[in-house]
Amino acid sequence: MASIRELHQQLINKDKTAVEITTEALERIEAVDSKVKSFLQVTADHALSKARQIDHKIANKEEIGFLSGIPIGIKDNMVTSGITTTCGSKILKNFVPSYESTVTQKLQDAGAVMVGKTNLDEFAMGSSTENSGYQTTANPWDLSRVPGGSSGGSAAAVAAKECSVSIGSDTGGSIRQPAALCGVVGLKPTYGLVSRFGLVAYASSLDQVGPFARSVEDAAIVLGAIAGHDPKDSTSIKFKVPDYTKFLKLSLKGLTIGVIEETFMDGVEQEVSNTVQNAIDHLKTLGAKVVNVSCPSFRYGLPAYYVIAPAEASSNLARYDAVKYGLREQSDTLLDMYTNTRTEGLGAEVKRRIMLGTYTLSTGYYDAYYLKAQKVRTLIKEDFNTSFEKVDILVSPTSPTTAFKAGEKISKPLNMYLSDLMTIPVNLAGLPGMSIPCGFDKKGLPVGLQLIGNILEEGKLFQVGYAYEQSTPWNNLSPQL
Repeated sequence: MASIRELHQQLINKDKTAVEITTEALERIEAVDSKVKSFLQVTADHALSKARQIDHKIANKEEIGFLSGIPIGIKDNMVTSGITTTCGSKILKNFVPSYESTVTQKLQDAGAVMVGKTNLDEFAMGSSTENSGYQTTANPWDLSRVPGGSSGGSAAAVAAKECSVSIGSDTGGSIRQPAALCGVVGLKPTYGLVSRFGLVAYASSLDQVGPFARSVEDAAIVLGAIAGHDPKDSTSIKFKVPDYTKFLKLSLKGLTIGVIEETFMDGVEQEVSNTVQNAIDHLKTLGAKVVNVSCPSFRYGLPAYYVIAPAEASSNLARYDAVKYGLREQSDTLLDMYTNTRTEGLGAEVKRRIMLGTYTLSTGYYDAYYLKAQKVRTLIKEDFNTSFEKVDILVSPTSPTTAFKAGEKISKPLNMYLSDLMTIPVNLAGLPGMSIPCGFDKKGLPVGLQLIGNILEEGKLFQVGYAYEQSTPWNNLSPQL
């Protein structure tokens, strides 16, 4: 599938209609999704109706934006009015929202064509998309391997060319890690840059919505459409959103890039380490100054996250009580109704995190765990602040490994949690982070380079990512399905 800019030009030139572009995406989904299983729901009628509206505008010589007529996948934890939203959980199997999330509304207003809702780890809790209550998504580069998580469906859909771009959410790496494993671009914006209204909450102080794309430019176009202040979200930042495509330059002269020393440690596969180091060396040839940076508190991000995120999840998921909406197991008493519904409707990983979170918030343990974890969070943020006094961008591997086999880690939660070792500190600090493809291991599996920026400096991420992408072949390669 062509880039957003190319598809836009085809529409303007009337080489193709929006209906034709949408039909091609739907046919691609029909051809390959039985193997990849990116989508929980394909919204063909909705998509074709939207495409016809775009064609009508073009026929009437109305101006259309870059996203008009562009096929897009939406992670199924963003509510869509009149269209089932499950969060990958059986407890929401038949939940049809009566309102639209801000992000999906903005995309609709920009003319984007939603072709379906993508699979995810249940309530966005996981790193492999194996925790979905419905199906396990496969990695398009090797169908026996996972696509990463929790936004694995969104990442795999873009890698498999089932849609031009897609939307995911990132609480501890859920955009960047699957982007790395699937060989696509994935961006987690600054916390508060994109509205969370209508994003079903996992951990409210960490969640953020962002794009997947096959190019940095496409990611920049989508971010420009979904970013901006929203009075419906109390954490939304009042910020004039720039034209992010203006940052797409081929030179990195004048930029200083810091390599986080603590991310090249035991547990990182040697091939990943070597591939990322080669990418860093390439950044030097583009004019960047590269220096080593130490973030000593970085290593404590993982344990701090697995106190803070489950604590917030235990509070957020209390609403699934079988009273107002969602699954209801009939029982003799109110307590039995709660117990039976949550027993049947929630998966093992979600239950694990609810129990962890409830425990850490309980009397006598709040200070020992939750409060201490928040103090660690502050130390991590201070390390980043110190680093950004010396550098413009920080870099690291996105994931310590390439895509692992399905089933390999699902029974070993601690091993699974280590998949987000590099990405979690970025969420704890509320910073923007982006993963871009930077090569392959000997098994032919993609490796991701993580770029980390200071607050609201997505423009620098796009500059570095674009310069690297345009001078390397990685984003031009596609899996053969």
